Amino acid sequence: METPEVHIDVSGDMETPKQENKSGFNLSSFSNFSTRIPSLWELLRLSRQNIRPWAEFLQTSNFKTVANVSRLTNRIIRNLAYFQSNYLFVFLGLIVYCLLTSPLILIVLGAVFYACYKIKQNSTPVAFFSKQLNTNQQCIAVNIASVPLLYLAGAGAVMFWVLGASFFVISLHAAFYNIDAIVTEDMETFLTETV
Repeated sequence: METPEVHIDVSGDMETPKQENKSGFNLSSFSNFSTRIPSLWELLRLSRQNIRPWAEFLQTSNFKTVANVSRLTNRIIRNLAYFQSNYLFVFLGLIVYCLLTSPLILIVLGAVFYACYKIKQNSTPVAFFSKQLNTNQQCIAVNIASVPLLYLAGAGAVMFWVLGASFFVISLHAAFYNIDAIVTEDMETFLTETV
């Protein structure tokens, strides 16, 4: 007894599946990278919308000490979450104060902004060591060239002063401001306290 032969048609066009290069550089994901990061002005606009009232932020009757360390850390975390936009504007205010009280830094920054403005206005490529630099590359070169001038003007010391003063002021406010005095029942889902 012979078994009949079975013929199966396996002809056709097959495409190999596309494999993603996990270890390599993917240019398409890099091009979408800039759309995910908000610009500085958009970040400031969002922070300004979330800012708490300054009268509430500076209300001196809400400053109290805490009994133990666990409540202190909980208070600091809750204050940082609740007043994050206010703390950002305190930081920016200290930066503006330092810029206004450091005229050499202000002159260097003004010259850099003016040079970049003129480069963008002219929008002509420049040859540098037989390589064409577009306007963005020229602005980057001007900013890099300004770093030694900013260092000589004392920008490093100003930067560390701003960071130190911001950390000191923000941590003092976050440690001593009693957030329990302003939290209402409808906010309790957002700000939960573990005792």
